[in-house]
Amino acid sequence: MCRDALVIGEALVDIVHAADGTTVEHAGGSAANVAVALARLGRPVRFATAWSDDARGRMLAEHLARAGVELATDPVVLERTATASATIGADGAASYDFDLEWRLGPVEPGQPVAVHVCSIGVVLEPGAGQVLELLGGLRGTTTISYDVNARPAITGTGPDVVAQVERMAAAADLVKASDEDLATLYPALDVDAAARHLLALGPTAVVVTRGGEGATWVDATRAVEVASLPVEVADTIGAGDTFGAAVVDALWGRPLDGLSTSEVEEVLAHAARAAAVTVSRPGADPPYRSEL
Repeated sequence: MCRDALVIGEALVDIVHAADGTTVEHAGGSAANVAVALARLGRPVRFATAWSDDARGRMLAEHLARAGVELATDPVVLERTATASATIGADGAASYDFDLEWRLGPVEPGQPVAVHVCSIGVVLEPGAGQVLELLGGLRGTTTISYDVNARPAITGTGPDVVAQVERMAAAADLVKASDEDLATLYPALDVDAAARHLLALGPTAVVVTRGGEGATWVDATRAVEVASLPVEVADTIGAGDTFGAAVVDALWGRPLDGLSTSEVEEVLAHAARAAAVTVSRPGADPPYRSEL
């Protein structure tokens, strides 16, 4: 049997308000972006998510099908498909306002080689509880990666959100967080201390991304850094999701605790190359393997 990746989390439509005043809609959502990125990198992917039987839901279904992503559940469980209104600043960075609810239908997890969860899907109830319950049956049989991707515009901030993030981090083998995520969750800690705090919860490694300043892999014995690639930025939508997907791709079937420093550098460099392609073009448009 071909072992695949199981991605769990939200799919939504990005309503992008560009700096020039134009508006366009793109299929997106953090988890959906990861599923598409992995599929474009040639990995078999199943996706557990939710949307509505409306025009935007059909847009998402068609987008995922074109990428070759299979569904791990019937996603039609919502009254309306979620949206994220993204406003693009002059520097290409996006800020978001959400119209979203989150829950899952029954999921058949299978025997995945990797499981990826992220963002809103692990902090917004009732879906967050469903995700943690699902992962409980998979621990020890697969590599679980978690991208924090904090969205305070919809989840808020404070102790309850931090507690939910930490429950998920404790269930994961690998945690990815941006420097902005860490500042949102732990305003009293610097980035390094916040990463070490997450590491102490139980994952084998924490990867911290810093946009154009590169990324760092932190584990019990070392911190390994790579630089970002210079690129003309169209926007940053989906960049972190692509980075996370490319990390899963580079680690496919490999034990996290047996990697040499040079192997860690290769993993991070692969992810940086993939993210650079995504930021070079509008919307969440991750690269195919041939583009790397």
